[in-house]
Amino acid sequence: MPDRAQKVSVQVRVNGKLHSRVVEPRCLLLEFLREDLELTGTHIGCDTTYCGACTVLMNGAAVKSCTVFAVQADGAEITTVEGLERDGELHPIQKAFGDCYGLQCGYCTPGLMLSALQLLKDNLSPNQKQIRWEYLPVHRLSEHFQSD
Repeated sequence: MPDRAQKVSVQVRVNGKLHSRVVEPRCLLLEFLREDLELTGTHIGCDTTYCGACTVLMNGAAVKSCTVFAVQADGAEITTVEGLERDGELHPIQKAFGDCYGLQCGYCTPGLMLSALQLLKDNLSPNQKQIRWEYLPVHRLSEHFQSD
């Protein structure tokens, strides 16, 4: 039986709080957030980057945490859905999802909120095509909706 890989120290700032842990090199950022830090708002979906349920912001950019190793996030600033609210007040993205009934079953909502935040950070007035391409978890479907 092969020996386990040597563990690696990781230091990550998640939702403004610094966390230091020792992890196996194969530990995914998704697992690190959910299991080590007990931040369960980041959901396990497809494990292939296809669905977007695991989306978080890493240094301000939306990433699929199911394909980022925790060691790759060493030194990074991570924002999860739990980090959006401040002092008990919902972030405008969270409020908009609630007000506009954008929650559906809620499973991929955290990833969608963080993707929307990234989109609006880059473009405050996106058109339909930009929203479909940048925002939809499965953007290839946007080719089927050509009504701009």
